[in-house]
Amino acid sequence: MLDTTAHSLVDIRGLRIGATVFSPGEAPRDVEIVHGVDLKVEKGKVLGLIGESGAGKSTIGLSTLAYGRGGISITGGEIFVNGVDILKKDPASLRNLRGRQVTYVSQSAAAGFNPSKRLMDQVVESCLSHRLCSRKEAEQRAIRLFAKLGLPDPENFGKRYPHQVSGGQLQRAMTAMALCPEPDLVIFDEPTTALDVTTQIDVLASIKEAIRDTGVGALYITHDLAVVAQVSDHIMVLQNGYMVEYGTTDQIINSPREDYTRALVSIRSAIHDEVPGEGDPVLKLESVSARYRSLNFDVVKDVSLEIYPSQTLAVVGESGSGKSTLARVITGLLPSRKGKVTFGGDTLPASLNERSKEQLRELQMIYQMADVAMNPRQTIETIIGRPLEFYFGMRGGEKRARVVELLDEIELGEGFLKRYPAELSGGQKQRVCIARALAAKPRLIICDEVTSALDPLVADGILKLLMNLQKIEQVSYLFITHDLATVKSIADSIAVMYRGNVVRYGPRSKVLSPPFDDYTDLLLSSVPDMRLGWLEDVFATRKMESAGN
Repeated sequence: MLDTTAHSLVDIRGLRIGATVFSPGEAPRDVEIVHGVDLKVEKGKVLGLIGESGAGKSTIGLSTLAYGRGGISITGGEIFVNGVDILKKDPASLRNLRGRQVTYVSQSAAAGFNPSKRLMDQVVESCLSHRLCSRKEAEQRAIRLFAKLGLPDPENFGKRYPHQVSGGQLQRAMTAMALCPEPDLVIFDEPTTALDVTTQIDVLASIKEAIRDTGVGALYITHDLAVVAQVSDHIMVLQNGYMVEYGTTDQIINSPREDYTRALVSIRSAIHDEVPGEGDPVLKLESVSARYRSLNFDVVKDVSLEIYPSQTLAVVGESGSGKSTLARVITGLLPSRKGKVTFGGDTLPASLNERSKEQLRELQMIYQMADVAMNPRQTIETIIGRPLEFYFGMRGGEKRARVVELLDEIELGEGFLKRYPAELSGGQKQRVCIARALAAKPRLIICDEVTSALDPLVADGILKLLMNLQKIEQVSYLFITHDLATVKSIADSIAVMYRGNVVRYGPRSKVLSPPFDDYTDLLLSSVPDMRLGWLEDVFATRKMESAGN
């Protein structure tokens, strides 16, 4: 006889979610952003939701709390948690569900914690507000979770404030907060995306172990298929609010059926053909050291590097290693304390204010966050046209024609001239920033983490664009990143930085060939591999801890 009492932990049927869209210059309109999605999560199992930004991953995850962000509403379908349709529950019942049966771990732990309260007070808050246990028992639960998640000094860790711990530790503290009330389901919403690659795998391993030991069910949301493959039992691939493919982790990774899934799986396979350095270097650093005024120690220490024409030098390392500070020294935003920077055979003045207009033109920079690098009140034509006017005195039709040429080069086209930044996707905004840099006809462009905030497929498109433009414009790149997978796709030479020092430097083929120093080995081994069991293999062979741990 069929057992009608058995049910999945989560059973979503025909889920439809709508949103009100406020486009610039247009009347508000309603659109559907999730289109009839079905999914199940079994007790003690992990379902990975994978897809690009806008696929509906986080929106579907939050629906298990019967919640939609501002302007979003659940318009159809059923959502069963422990056999109960939560869409039919009153507000009091939903308050009992949230933070007790279902908990949530957000992408940005720094934004998720109250900076004025100690970590322990926030981790045990849900247990106390739902009256699940006494304060003493809640704190004991928290301490056990701190230890399980590999946090330092578990007995006293909760006495710290959020600003007193690293990003990786704070992300694990948020995981402890989600697990403390012993929920049935945890939604992990991009919990490692904002972390360095080395810190990411520490957090990933902690989450995987905690899920296994507590027996909790989980939705793991990410745009990185290699990451989700390490923790999930099943994977659902989403695109534009539709389910593209669903299957076991092994099937999705090794035998994807759909073209979109195959594109996600193959995204890390591209390798750039290494170009040797020829002629005189475009940029040469000799024993450069620098520090900020408020510090009594150098954050860049005795760095010597060279970049040759039409070549890409990748500077890699964790946050705090000195990569972006080195870029500030090269651009003159932070004058060096000692050493020499030579550009095109001429010694560059240490300070930006002392450099000529021609020196400023020949050295351009593309920033990590395209959103804050453009004036939201200016059109794309004005943004790209500004350097044409400033450096070359272009006006009117001549300037417009060159802007159109640049838009064609970055594969956007004339139709984007009158658009504003708010009307562009993240990838399109970064392309505009690339066009603005190219407008000055520079000899060297510094790319500071230009793909780290983008989805893998979008980032892959940006990298291919940069490579094509390098051939057309004969420009050199200094590419700052913490992602070794990106380095393989773009670099001719590599400098590995650790705590302000260059610990390994040379042609890519040499730097990426053994024997490795311990830190380079840590970086290389921390790049997620699209292979089941990769995470366990990394920790079995690891030689040192990440700086973020």
